[in-house]
Amino acid sequence: MDKTIELYYESAYLKEFDAKVLSCQRLEKDAHGADTFEIVLDRTAFFPEQGGQSSDVGTISMTDGSLANISHVSIDKDGVISHVADREIAAGRSVHGIIDWKHRFSNMQQHTGEHVFSGIVHSRYGYDNVGFHLSDSEVTMDYNGVLTYEDIRDIELLVNRAIWENVNVICRFPDKEELATIDYRSKKELTGDVRIVTIEGYDDCACCAPHVEKTGEVGFLKVVSCQNYKGGVRVSILCGERALMFLGGQQEIVTKLSGMLTTSADKIIPSFEKLSKENADLKAKLNSVNEELISFQIAGIDESKEDVFLIKDAGFDSGLMRKTVNALVEKHAGFCGVFAGSADDGYRFVIGSGRNQMDCKEFLEKLKEICNVKGGGSSQMVQGSLSACNITEILEGYC
Repeated sequence: MDKTIELYYESAYLKEFDAKVLSCQRLEKDAHGADTFEIVLDRTAFFPEQGGQSSDVGTISMTDGSLANISHVSIDKDGVISHVADREIAAGRSVHGIIDWKHRFSNMQQHTGEHVFSGIVHSRYGYDNVGFHLSDSEVTMDYNGVLTYEDIRDIELLVNRAIWENVNVICRFPDKEELATIDYRSKKELTGDVRIVTIEGYDDCACCAPHVEKTGEVGFLKVVSCQNYKGGVRVSILCGERALMFLGGQQEIVTKLSGMLTTSADKIIPSFEKLSKENADLKAKLNSVNEELISFQIAGIDESKEDVFLIKDAGFDSGLMRKTVNALVEKHAGFCGVFAGSADDGYRFVIGSGRNQMDCKEFLEKLKEICNVKGGGSSQMVQGSLSACNITEILEGYC
């Protein structure tokens, strides 16, 4: 089959196009059990998934007015582009494609913003972009060098200045002679026609994806996160409307926290630190009181009793649970344990082996036969959690 004519290279702003169906094959049903079909057109403006970027989506309409929804687009090694549709369209039919422009333009904003960011990282720090992923929910770039918080802050400002300068974004296929003179970025060795995306004054990069014509159309760029990754860093960004929605969500969180802490936005952190310290102090006092109560409770248990289990509320401290079990196993035979939680929400537990050195793993296996348990440990002590149940009845049945 001949290579599909790629209309998105003629213009990234082409929203609609006419084409002819070359083939249509039934695929496996989707995750919801619906029929899907693979449609090949002679020409398309739908950008296929490639280069780390998700594909375009949209619709294909027939002359009778019926529509097929396009959920994914892919390209094979021979340049044939396939469209996944929710209905069959017979080969030979003339159709009209409509790109989901909001989705396409958002991807264009993200990808152009990434080029500016990566170009500045490369020119200032010499690092390469060795990984890129652009989906509907995230944009990540992997660099083969470490960037500090201060570096990221500086780069973010420089990128936004480049956006505000509204410089040209030029996409072209230079001939071999011109290509040899361009110092362009690329994640791999390329052969054949190479498409170069130039952001004037900031970057030259080999790229197959649609881009905006001016950096101003990116709107602005916001770094969402940065973490160490494979000896370098992974940076997450958002651009344009996605960035605006993200910051709106963050502002909503700040506003709610301000209300909960009855303070202004600029004082949230010191207010939280104060509240955290007060909470830690109260927790320490509560643990101290609980330790005294537990000591009295343990002292009141007949030392000849075997298999001693205590049931506490969900707020019972995990460290105190272990201390309590350690104290019980010194005085009692069988199994000794503490369960903290409720019948509705489930329990955390710590179980130890008493003086006669019973195998706690065997007890844990028996518990797993009765209810849903997550946990593990050694023959001397196990710990974990279990689902909602009547722990009193279970322990009575065991004991």
